[in-house]
Amino acid sequence: MYQAILLTFTPYFNSMKFDEYRIADGIKTSISKLGYKKPTDIQYKSIPPILKGEDVLAIAQTGTGKTAAFAIPILHLLQDRKIPGRRDGVKCLVMAPTHELALQIDSVFKTLGKHTRINTFCIHGGVDQEPQIKQLDKGVDVLIATPGRMFDLVSQGALLLRRVEILVLDEADHMLDLGFIKDIRDLMRHLPNKRQTLFFSATINDQIKKIAYSLVSDKAIRIQISPKDPVAKNIEHAVAFVEMDDKRFFLEEMIKNNPGQKILVFVRTKVRAERVKKAMTRVDIVTNTIHSDIDQKERERTMSDFRHGGLKILIATDVSARGIDIPNVDFVVNYDLPETSENYVHRVGRTGRGTQKGQAVSFCSTEEKEQLAEIENNLGKPIQRIDITKKDYQETLDFSDSNPSDWQSLMNEAEESESRRPQAGAKKKKKSKKKKSKSRK
Repeated sequence: MYQAILLTFTPYFNSMKFDEYRIADGIKTSISKLGYKKPTDIQYKSIPPILKGEDVLAIAQTGTGKTAAFAIPILHLLQDRKIPGRRDGVKCLVMAPTHELALQIDSVFKTLGKHTRINTFCIHGGVDQEPQIKQLDKGVDVLIATPGRMFDLVSQGALLLRRVEILVLDEADHMLDLGFIKDIRDLMRHLPNKRQTLFFSATINDQIKKIAYSLVSDKAIRIQISPKDPVAKNIEHAVAFVEMDDKRFFLEEMIKNNPGQKILVFVRTKVRAERVKKAMTRVDIVTNTIHSDIDQKERERTMSDFRHGGLKILIATDVSARGIDIPNVDFVVNYDLPETSENYVHRVGRTGRGTQKGQAVSFCSTEEKEQLAEIENNLGKPIQRIDITKKDYQETLDFSDSNPSDWQSLMNEAEESESRRPQAGAKKKKKSKKKKSKSRK
């Protein structure tokens, strides 16, 4: 039977300082430059066992510093073991579910490892693989990868994993959501049996437990940061009851009442993302979208613009923005309610990162009330309500620079044109078939 050592940990004030850890001076220098003096709860509990070479299964809220919790001890271990002038293959493999998260982890490793001899590199799809292969040939200590590109390079013989000493699975719950479980199991065939495995996830369920226990040793340390409220205490979150066709008017009012604020808007699908963008453009609000249909380089540019403040309003789907650490997000707007409470926690956790304060508001239509009830049931408490009187509701519609009825007619026209497209295509095919039959005659 599996007998992990369980450390369920309710956050409390700890007096430990980074200066007191037995880690390389170069890493301490980087931490100091970032202005961090004390570890977060997940860092406080994770760093010591990882430094000891133990397997770790860690469950903690988003925005609690999980990436640094494994990056700091890994950098120290590899720095301590590294032999100058010797290229020894990839020593640490970090698996991430999305391009954006992989690039973010890469940035954390490079920032923290700036004053060490550790080489960190990130590979992901959507870009040319040749430069990635060349960099791998030069030598890489820490490799951050998405499953698709990693297996492409492994199958070509361009990436060898037989010298990996540490495996990290980050945002493991999201990997399962995206259907990467087979990839994770296939990965094990390419790795040494003797290795340290670190499993990090924001949520835990029976399926995740089963997979985690099959990957880590039977003496793994399980760390679970268990606050009473899964939403971080520095995030104020509430729900407003707004009908589906009226949501864009409430979003417009919110944006215009908070000029210059950084706002992250979550929608259900990529089609919805583009529609909301067009609706905001119609009322002179500059936004951009991030979802799987957008070219990787364009996604990176958009994320960079939003991260550095050039773009103030970003509209995103769950898949594209999960796990992304964007500083100083003032508001998260759940334009569409998420399907699960786990996704709710992940979404609102994009604001109020670390010690910052954050605010999140969800628009709930009549048809989404069942989803809201399920989310609240899993959170274990009701979400605060924003009371909107009939007068205030109507004033919000009147506030809009876009006439609701005009907007609705435009949307109806757009939907009708979309529904006609396949039929037009079918007619073309029929015509081409007729031409072919005539030519045969």
